[in-house]
Amino acid sequence: MPDAAGPAQAPRDLRAAPGDLAYTPAVAEATAPIYERMKRVVPAIEWPFHAPLIHAINALKRERNAVVLAHNYQTPEIFHGVADIVGDSLALAARATQTDADVIVLAGVHFMAETAKLLNPSKTVLIPSRNAGCSLADSITAADVRLLREAHPGVPVVAYVNTSAEVKAEVDICCTSGNAVEVVESLGVDRVLFLPDEYLAKYVATQTKVEIIAWKGHCEVHERFTGAEIDEFRRRFDRLTVIAHPECPPDVLAAADFVGSTARMIDFVAGEKPPRVLMVTECSMSDNVAAASPDTEFVRPCNLCPHMKTVTLAGILEALQTLEPRVEIAPELADRARRSVERMLAVKPR
Repeated sequence: MPDAAGPAQAPRDLRAAPGDLAYTPAVAEATAPIYERMKRVVPAIEWPFHAPLIHAINALKRERNAVVLAHNYQTPEIFHGVADIVGDSLALAARATQTDADVIVLAGVHFMAETAKLLNPSKTVLIPSRNAGCSLADSITAADVRLLREAHPGVPVVAYVNTSAEVKAEVDICCTSGNAVEVVESLGVDRVLFLPDEYLAKYVATQTKVEIIAWKGHCEVHERFTGAEIDEFRRRFDRLTVIAHPECPPDVLAAADFVGSTARMIDFVAGEKPPRVLMVTECSMSDNVAAASPDTEFVRPCNLCPHMKTVTLAGILEALQTLEPRVEIAPELADRARRSVERMLAVKPR
């Protein structure tokens, strides 16, 4: 039960007054179980700054009948503190269709919020930061896809979900890093166009007999890792297990012990329980997995996503207060883009 002087008693316009964001004894008591989940990765000295915002957000979610969907790359105070649904882009896309909330707050980047809106057209979908873009989504346009179709007539086009709604509307089917191989093979053809991530496309090509024609987009986080960097970590740390995301360059994947989507990386750590692990991906994910893996030491080659990090607790609170910024997609465009996402969700895992 929220304390009588706390954030649940905000004015009817649902804006928290300054006093509501104080770290009071009541807020400390109410948020103590939440901090217990992340105390391994969030220093105690930081908690008084996060706790009032978390307390206010969770109270306002109930008021708004809202849920927060958080990607694995969000910081621990968001991921463990206010998120109702967490996961990689595939999990968020699938579970967005299963909520009965009126409001969805997407703690991630813009293409993820667009995907949530495509699958929930009647719901209010909010993106807490207008600056939460994506280098992959920015690397290709709808016009580029039309030119690719002209150059390769009759070849199906598979788009990574890290693309805009305009691009999704031009392709045959979407995929994520977790189901890319299954999606490609579901088409029953000898050749596909795969966009926009060149490195993911090259990885998929090693896992299937289907010929992959790749676009040359890159993730600005994963492309910075190198095989030489991985070799150096192995020299410095004994018994190191290296797990890498397939958006990394081929030399990184060749140096890794395991390659998989963010969800599969999490499952690997939970199942194998390696004594020491290096997760070659966005470094907040290591924090989030470490919070739930006390028996594993995490070595962090930290590359941050500058776009993900524009999403903050304060931004989530403001989005819930104002119901802005909203994600809106023109109906005709949404209908075409939705088909490619729904086709992806219909593909059965191996």
